Amino acid sequence: MARVAFYTPMKAPDNPVPSGDREMARNLMQAISAQGDAVDLVSRLRVYDKTGDAQLQSSLRDTATTEAQRLIAELPRDTALWVTYHNYYKAPDLLGPTVCKARNIPYVQLESTRATSRLNGPWAGFAQAAHEACDAAQVIFYHTANDLITLERERFRDQRLVELPPFLPLTDLPSASSSEGPMLTVGMMRHGDKLASYTLLADALAHLDGDWTLDIAGDGPARAEIEALMAPFGPKVRFLGQCDRKTLQAIYGKASFLVWPGVNEAYGMIYLEAQASGLPVVAQDRPGVRDVLAPSEYPSVDDGAEGLAARLRTLLQDRTLRLAIGAKARAHIAERHLLPAATDRFWQTVRPLVEATR
Repeated sequence: MARVAFYTPMKAPDNPVPSGDREMARNLMQAISAQGDAVDLVSRLRVYDKTGDAQLQSSLRDTATTEAQRLIAELPRDTALWVTYHNYYKAPDLLGPTVCKARNIPYVQLESTRATSRLNGPWAGFAQAAHEACDAAQVIFYHTANDLITLERERFRDQRLVELPPFLPLTDLPSASSSEGPMLTVGMMRHGDKLASYTLLADALAHLDGDWTLDIAGDGPARAEIEALMAPFGPKVRFLGQCDRKTLQAIYGKASFLVWPGVNEAYGMIYLEAQASGLPVVAQDRPGVRDVLAPSEYPSVDDGAEGLAARLRTLLQDRTLRLAIGAKARAHIAERHLLPAATDRFWQTVRPLVEATR
């Protein structure tokens, strides 16, 4: 068994603010440790520049230099591998390459992106650092075909690029939904892309006639705007607020299907959760999103709200179809997107690196 150093530049896995990247980091730590290997969260240093602030970047570099020296000195002697999750131009890994070079430890990245377009402009320095961190990695695991495009184009020497599909931290599927309840939306209520998805959803709902209901699970700073978007539908739309895992699973168990347009989603853990419970998904056919969806019919981005509404009408009218699509979705998740598959894929790739340095 190996001891693994784990690091997330953007947000530590135990950060109190919920988000998709925090959830995925937690899942990755669980998957990596599932065969008995030890996983240490070696630093909580947040290296993140949201706005392109040169002074902040300089300060974070200085802090990272100090932190790297601490880790070189204090990292357990039996540490056999370093794994960094989510290295990109706003949150480059300023620790891993330095520590691994000094300690002769294999260096691996998960869900990294290269952005050569950012090598000029306010994030130029951080983009270069993220690029160099990618170069230092012996293996980069990618989650979506969209990420692979630039990783392959900028691949460094004989670096390995290996698919690791996004996954749920489950060994078995939950119970299948009865598909008799309301439509369901699950999404944090933030400004930007999340609000754009809610806006598109409201536009689609405006095209629906007849008797329908929608439950919305989620909360956040844009809730007032989202409530205003949904106000024209009155009691047809119900706000459930932020739900814990157990409550949300019970909601999945009754919903008819999940609807979430997916504007600029990297992939979206809710799609995996819903499909695991046998829910069909109504989402636009977008890069990233399509990597986690079972084969089915998804409206194009060009079809806009009308395309989403047409798919909603089809599923609202046919429970037998919903159940059939849901069953295929469950099979898809079982095959590609549960924890055992992720653990196997990771260690089949990385175990030889660990053994080679012992």
